Amino acid sequence: MSKKPLILGIESSCDETAASIISENDQGNPIILSNVVSSQEDIHRQFGGVVPELAARSHIEKIDWIVQKAIHDSGINIHELDAVASTAGPGLIVCLSVGLSFGKAFAASLNKPFIAVNHLEGHALSPKLNTKLDYPYLLLLISGGHSQYLSVKNLSEYKRLGTTIDDAIGEAFDKTAKLLGVEFPGGPKIEILAKKGDPNKYNLPKPIFNKGGCNLSFAGLKTAILKIAKDIKNDQEKFDLAASFQNTIIEILSKKTKIAFSEFEKQIKPKQKKFVVAGGVAANKEIRNMLVEICKKNNYESIFPPLDLCGDNAAMIAMVGLEKFKLKKFDKLDYPARPRWPLDEDAIFLKGAGVKL
Repeated sequence: MSKKPLILGIESSCDETAASIISENDQGNPIILSNVVSSQEDIHRQFGGVVPELAARSHIEKIDWIVQKAIHDSGINIHELDAVASTAGPGLIVCLSVGLSFGKAFAASLNKPFIAVNHLEGHALSPKLNTKLDYPYLLLLISGGHSQYLSVKNLSEYKRLGTTIDDAIGEAFDKTAKLLGVEFPGGPKIEILAKKGDPNKYNLPKPIFNKGGCNLSFAGLKTAILKIAKDIKNDQEKFDLAASFQNTIIEILSKKTKIAFSEFEKQIKPKQKKFVVAGGVAANKEIRNMLVEICKKNNYESIFPPLDLCGDNAAMIAMVGLEKFKLKKFDKLDYPARPRWPLDEDAIFLKGAGVKL
């Protein structure tokens, strides 16, 4: 029996220090042997958001222990590793540099191949960790820093169909939470508040709702929340605003997803229609439920990563590393950190009002 590859993944693009080891079974399906994630919520809570320098310092303090724990939890010998994959971007450069430098040094010390991974590609491939997922597929990537529809033709072959022209959806959730006085990290807590509120209480704007293809915009929605939040008098009004905000996001994604289906089918003409939703906001159950229903009505298979793999983690980085290892796509040890690194590098960068919609 041939030896199955063992890949170490390292993630430090923002405020999670993470390491994971994955392999695969006889059927070629990935197996997570360990997945360790250390959050920095307590460090950044008093500031209401991530402070890059503090995040980087925490990565430096924790990363050796996190990697050693991932190796210990996996039950393997360190010398059995076949490659080391580290996030090289996009993200906060001071944070990226910690995990990237550690991964390079670790690979060099073991004389193993090094693989630089695009954090967004990690999200794009994350459902492969628990689902048999073949190319091509349509991807909705929704996280704190990104909101994009992409057609995924193959590993590292992406075509952007639509993106946000201002704020990312996760950023809109986080800023709304802050305006409502919700403690950091507040974005995921909006869903909890929304359950107690009336989703139709406030009529909120839906920017570029009827134009712009499947491009997205959330800045105007955020501004409306800011104005209303100033006059909130009690908890019920807070719950109603949270519910109205979430409902508006759902309405926007519902319409834009249908447009993305049409664009994807024109471009790819897929035999099987698959829709992958990944990134931290993919953990929102109300958004999930809406997207599942849209997929059913449009004959798409809806595919999500497990809830614990929606946020930043190293298993998804190791997943990309595994795919690239099998194709012998390795990188040199001088590979730079890339704070900006789009999946579709040929896409035109959209700048707010400069976009032709």
